[in-house]
Amino acid sequence: MSWLDRLDPALRGFAEARTDLSADQLGAVRSSLDQRRRDAAQILDTPGVEIAGASVTLGRRTIGVRIYRGGPSPSPAVVYCHSGAFMLGNLDTDQIQCVELARRARCTVVAMDYRLAPEYPYPAAFDDAMVALNWLVALAAELDIDAGRVAVAGTSAGGALAALLAQRAAAGSAPAVVFQVLHQPVLDDRPTGSKDEFTDTPGFDGPATVAMWRNYLGGREAPAAAVPARATDLAGLAPALITCSDLDPLRDEALDYARRLMTAGVATELHVFPGTCHGFDSLVPEWEVSQQLFALQGAALRRALHG
Repeated sequence: MSWLDRLDPALRGFAEARTDLSADQLGAVRSSLDQRRRDAAQILDTPGVEIAGASVTLGRRTIGVRIYRGGPSPSPAVVYCHSGAFMLGNLDTDQIQCVELARRARCTVVAMDYRLAPEYPYPAAFDDAMVALNWLVALAAELDIDAGRVAVAGTSAGGALAALLAQRAAAGSAPAVVFQVLHQPVLDDRPTGSKDEFTDTPGFDGPATVAMWRNYLGGREAPAAAVPARATDLAGLAPALITCSDLDPLRDEALDYARRLMTAGVATELHVFPGTCHGFDSLVPEWEVSQQLFALQGAALRRALHG
């Protein structure tokens, strides 16, 4: 049975959608995505969530952040890293995901506008995520945040950044985090069965994963510190919720990472959404399955941050 036969009817209209990360198309792809997500962010209904912009300055570099307040005072917090294959996106990209997390988990979500490849290869994006986490904890009182209840979350490439933050926290080289939410995460640069199988799936496909890592790593060999799955010891990491799609080249690395976390003694919840493709929750956020995902993420975070 082909992946198209397995794709849920609610997503069939996106069957021809592809992510073209080639150099000659990157500018157009960025502009199109940014415009669509900007338009969606402007009309998004956000009852119960206050949204404010801010910035973090480190030397001559300024990182834009967006703060979503949906919790009591002082609020637990989530550092959120947006999707986009390390090459696309900005603060508008996952606005709906940030609003849903803030509202459902009764917390403050802080998203950052990290630098993008290929102009800024690794470790630029991760360095920006680290700056945002350190800033949030250092200014917790000013931000009305409980520094003892901080989680990390990310989607797709943002999932890689969130996973790396959790690894650094466990190693003591980043502020402590109590939970990690990884949705359709990028975790491994190496070949997998799902990357080989899903060579033309909507949203994201196997060839796009190759282009993503090539650009993110600047054509270099992957340093272990850049790739969550290359970590040899996962013991002591924060508990995790990992969610992935059945028809996604990133599926197998999510399954393997969840298995390794459990083997290392890390409390891990894993959900695979059948009939879905990469980015389904952004393509059809009002769809029943997308709402199930948001509810699942919100409940897991609420237990971790308020339990």
